[in-house]
Formats: sequence, C-alpha cells, structure tokens
Amino acid sequence: MSNTNESSAWTAEQARSLYNIDRWGIGYFDINEHGEVIARPQQEAGASVEISDVIEEARSRGLKFPLLIRFQDILRHRVEAINKAFRGAIAEFNYQGQYRGVFPIKVNQLREVVEEILDAGKPFNYGLEVGSKPEIFAALALHAEAESLIICNGYKDASFIRMALMGIKLGKRVIMVVEKIEELKQIIAVSRQFGVEPLIGIRARLMSKSAGKWAESGGENAKFGLSTVELLAACELLRVEKLEHCFKLLHFHIGSQVPDILTVTKAVQEASRFYAKLCKMGFPLEYLDVGGGLGVDYDGSRSAFDSSTNYTLQEYANDVVHYIGEVCNAEGVAHPHIVSESGRATVAHHSVLVTEVFGSITKDQSAEFLKFGEQEHPLVKDMLRLREKLPKANKRTAYHDALERKEEAHNMFTLGLLGLEEKAKVEALYWEISREVVQHYRGRAVIPEEVKKLEDSLSDQYVCNFSVFQSLLDHWALGQLFPVMPLSRHLEKPTREGTLVDITCDSDGEISKFVDLRDVRDTLPLHPLRQTENGQQEPYYLGFFLVGAYQDIMGDLHNLFGRVNEVHVFLDPDEPTGYYIEEVIEGDTIIHSLTSVQYDENELKRLMKGQIDAAIKADKMKPSEGMRLLDDYERGLKDYTYLTF
Repeated sequence: MSNTNESSAWTAEQARSLYNIDRWGIGYFDINEHGEVIARPQQEAGASVEISDVIEEARSRGLKFPLLIRFQDILRHRVEAINKAFRGAIAEFNYQGQYRGVFPIKVNQLREVVEEILDAGKPFNYGLEVGSKPEIFAALALHAEAESLIICNGYKDASFIRMALMGIKLGKRVIMVVEKIEELKQIIAVSRQFGVEPLIGIRARLMSKSAGKWAESGGENAKFGLSTVELLAACELLRVEKLEHCFKLLHFHIGSQVPDILTVTKAVQEASRFYAKLCKMGFPLEYLDVGGGLGVDYDGSRSAFDSSTNYTLQEYANDVVHYIGEVCNAEGVAHPHIVSESGRATVAHHSVLVTEVFGSITKDQSAEFLKFGEQEHPLVKDMLRLREKLPKANKRTAYHDALERKEEAHNMFTLGLLGLEEKAKVEALYWEISREVVQHYRGRAVIPEEVKKLEDSLSDQYVCNFSVFQSLLDHWALGQLFPVMPLSRHLEKPTREGTLVDITCDSDGEISKFVDLRDVRDTLPLHPLRQTENGQQEPYYLGFFLVGAYQDIMGDLHNLFGRVNEVHVFLDPDEPTGYYIEEVIEGDTIIHSLTSVQYDENELKRLMKGQIDAAIKADKMKPSEGMRLLDDYERGLKDYTYLTF
C-alpha cells in the first residue's frame, strides 16, 4: 500500500506510460486530465468519449455487466485509413492498378459490423470476403456495389458454387478462389449447368510463410491452396475447357497477424513473380490478392513479437504496392489491381469489453485473530525468530529458511503431526516475511529469479464478472495478449499487482499474461478495492481493448455463460455529450443458453411445477410459498447468464 501523498502525486502521464495506452491505442484511446480512460473514435479529428460515461448510461438503461461497447466510428475510420494508405502508396510509386480491398467477414460476422464497414467502404469500392455457405448467403444480400468484389475462399460444394454464380448473374463481381484442383472441376461443371461463366481465382501455396501463432496457415504445408505443379495442372485444365479468360485473380495467404514486415515483402515478391509468369502464359489476370495478415500492435512494442508488428499501416501498404510494381515492371506485365483481406486491422480496435471486479483473493489477509504465546510449536517459534531478525538478516537466506519451514509444516500436517492452528500461524508468518523480502528487492537493477517468482505468487487475484471462454477465447486457446487496464482512478497510483480470474468453474478461466513493452508481464498493476460509506464495494471496472476481431464470434458456452450485453456508440456533435448510444443488444438469457443445449423452456417449467406440487402435497411447504418459488424460477429463466450485484 502506498500513502496518500504518493497516490496524489501520480499523474495521468505516468498512468499512460504504465499501461502503454498511448502506443497500442494508436490515438483511439487515451487517459484524460481527470484520470478517466477515453475513446477518440476519429483520433484527433473528432470528439472524445469518457468510457465511464457510457457505463453510467448503460446502467441507467438497466444493462448489466459484462458489457461490450462498440465504437462504430472507429470501424469507419479504420476502413478509410486502410483505403487511404493504399491510395497514398499507389500515388507515391506511380502504380498503374487500383486497390480493391475486401473485409473477411469470418473476423466478425455481426450484421451491424458488416453493414457499417460496407457503408464506410462505398467511396472506395470496398467489398467482402467469405469462406462458408452461411457467409456467402449473408454477403449476397448485403453487398450492393457492382464495382466492389466478393471473394469466395474456403472449400466449396455445389450449393456454394451456385450461390456465387447467382451473384455473377445479378451483376456482382464474385470471384471463386480455387483451393484444390478437384474444386476447379466442380466449378466448371456447375457453371455450365447454371449457364453462367465463372470468375475464377486460384490460391497459390507459396514457400514463404509467417512466424508466430498463425504461421501454419501459410507455407507449403498449408491447409489451402495449390502447389506449383497443381497450379500448372489447373492452368492446363482451363485451357482444355477454353476458360482461360475466366482466370481473373491470383491469391495467397501467409498467416494472420504477421508481426514482421520482411515476411510480407518476401511473400509479395514471390507471389508477384507467380502473377507475372501466369500473365506471360496468356492468362488475362486482373487481380493479385495478398490475403490477410496485416497485424495489430496489441502490446504497443512495435516489434516482431507475436502480439505486435514492427511496421505501420502505411509501411505495409507501401511495401505491398512497391514490390508488386517492381516485379511486374521487371517482367514487363501490367500492374494488377491489388486486393487485401485485412480483417483484424479493420475491426480489432472498435470493441471494448467492460467487466466489473467484485472481489479479490489476497495473500495478505489479516491474521490478527492468531495469538502467539510462549508455548508455540518449534516450527512456529522458528518462524517468529526469522521475522524478528529479518531487518538485519540476509533477505534471500531468510526467505529460503522461511520456505523450508513452510514446506516442513505442510508435510507434518499431512502426516497428522501438526495442528490446523499451528499450520495457519506458519503460513501467515511465511507470507509476512515474503512480503518484506520482495519489498527489499523492489526497484533494484538485479533481482534474484526466486524473488521475481515470489512477487508473482504474492500478487492478488481480482475476481471479474465475465467468462474468458466466451469473450477472450484467443487468450485461452492461443495465448493472444490483449491490452487490459482500469477505466478510471488514473490520478491514483495503482499499488496492487494482480491477475484476473473469471466466474467459470475452470482453473483455465484466468488472465495471467499482460502486455508490456519489454516482455510479457505476469501481473497487472491495479488499484485497491474500496468500500462505500454503506459498506458496499465501490464499482471498479476493467476494460479489455482491441477485442473486435474473432472474439465476438468464437466464444463458447463454458458453464453456459452466453453472449454479453452490448451498446453501439456513435459520435454526434449535436448531442450534449458529443455522442449517443444508437443501439442496445441484450446478451443471452439463461433460457436462451439452455435452449442452445436442447433444454425446452416449457418442459423445465413443467418439471419444476411437478416437484413443487409434490412438496405441497407432502406438507413440506405451503401453497402460497410454492407458487412464489415457481414464479421465481420462471422469472429467473429470463435473467442474464452473468452475476448481478
């Protein structure tokens, strides 16, 4: 704990540096002079929104937590930024083709997200990428711009192909990307049955591949795409079928979240050479699709680390445009239109998950009720002597001695040779000594490794009302880092270090790795929880940032915790607050989650009524009490799946 003067000396600038918000926030998020986290959906060009204000507005509407806040203006800003970056690069390098970006809706299929992106992308002819039958059904209905593309990736059956051909018949530019040679044969057969010439793309399986968590999605062992031999076989098949003119696009993908720009440049050079050679073979290609991979700097380190990128958006666009143009110029072929499928970089920033902390588990709980006397167990006496001599003792040696006594106490207790109170006294003294040892080394240039581990074990666990498996699945499954920080109190120094645990009945439901500029942090700086005057815990909210990509879609129903409540925020200068909440989407109720695993609402009610009726007949409860209980049960089925405080 720090004293009041130390806390009052803390500044927003120090908080900004501690949580790296000025780096990973890239102008969309910051801390204001009141110590509140703010969103700037249009960066410096627009108004700011205190996230705490949005929280209060949501609470006034009866919404419970966890809560997802979507800043729709960030979506629009990201679409514009990506398109302007490529337009700028095209102008700078005198590139002769155009940019025709698409949003891969697998990254976030929510209708409100896709519609916002399409609307923002109209001036740029920004299209969609799909990878499944449900996605193409959605895309065909939402897509209305004849000049923008629909790129169809993934494995396809006849039904999928017919839907793509329907789009072509409606005047849309729907390009089916061939993932295996058999697929091309089926596209040709179905298109002839349908009476529509297909627009064909082929995914080349490059030697180039990325590094990091998604590296295996690229390279010569990738799940999708044609090898060089298969590519030539596909070309021969097109010639035999006299469909060379239908081959419009060459595609490649080296992996999601590419951290190193050198990986991008190598892959672009290799793919551009493929493109040029195919053009020289007489195929009238128009597009080169560089796939996904444009990364997000989740930790703000601007490095080649998995959760970062060592390049900016503009550097990415410049390198893609430059190297395609350079190879095509050397080969003497026309510059293709460039397609990219930058989903993560489009949507990651627009969502913030807000959860409330409702308790903490600490190692320094008060043990004042433990009374020490003259007749203590020898182990307890040893620990008391260690504590007494600690100020002048070698701290590292003292810690080793205390740890040895603690382990001995555990073994003796297991064998029935030590009482419960004696064990509690040894443990209380061990943690007291450990805290002093950690404090002694704090701030030093060299800290022993065991002391670093001890500091982590001394950290608090803050209990948060959310499910990691529903809202941050990539963190659990892949170790993906997301920026996390308190949403207020940033004029007060955070004096606790903690990890975060969720409310699922699973030990994996925790967050114990956090972003940092130098390395991955094992704990997060947090403020001590405070009590209000009436003894209730003062609300303490944490924000999980950059969660707009994949997390909305991939969450599972561990413990049947469902989708969370969400609000959509739009800037509006005519509003007193500078913004308004356009839409509220309520999260899953208990019965909604139960229905998803084949429980029937009426059947559940019938079964409960039968049990209550039986209890009434057996005189275990009065009829009025039974009816109240049944009413509570039926009303409770409509409740939010998360905890309510």
